[in-house]
Amino acid sequence: MSRARAPWLTWPNVITLLRLVLVVPLCWGLLRGGAVLTVVLLAAWAGTDWVDGALARRLGQVSRLGEVLDPVADRLGIVAVALTMAVVGLLPWWVLGVVAAVDVAVAVAVGRRALRGTVRVSTLGKVRTAALFVGLVGLAAASSLGGAAASSLVGAGATLELVSTAVVVAGTVLHVVAGCGYLRQARARPRARGDLS
Repeated sequence: MSRARAPWLTWPNVITLLRLVLVVPLCWGLLRGGAVLTVVLLAAWAGTDWVDGALARRLGQVSRLGEVLDPVADRLGIVAVALTMAVVGLLPWWVLGVVAAVDVAVAVAVGRRALRGTVRVSTLGKVRTAALFVGLVGLAAASSLGGAAASSLVGAGATLELVSTAVVVAGTVLHVVAGCGYLRQARARPRARGDLS
């Protein structure tokens, strides 16, 4: 007789947990100088945010744990990677401060409602998260190219750094706007289930 699989043990949740676990080697790699392998891992880490959601919908494996765990993995991962990048000089400290302050304010205001599943999905919040992921990966890649011997790669790294910084700044602005939207939801009557991803 086969044992029934626990309802929370799904492929999307495994991928989300993997995203959380990857944060440690990512931050370590960034502290050690951000080699190409670290950039690849960072890109894979960012990509799992799309993969877990797509799999959950495709396989019909949407779970309450996934609805809570996914945004937690996003927020913790972004803050940890941003903190590490700020420490090594790849990211301005004010970006980390703004992101962390908004996350704390939203967690305090809507944390309980998010756990109950009464906070609607915000498209702007998803765009914000994607922008921050893309920008952080770009900054790490730019740092890797900047350390290359070939002058053409150094130039490409400088261009990528400029574009990636602009994307991170845009993502930070969207983070504030999305956070304000969640704070407005905190004052409104709950209407639908969702998450803060």
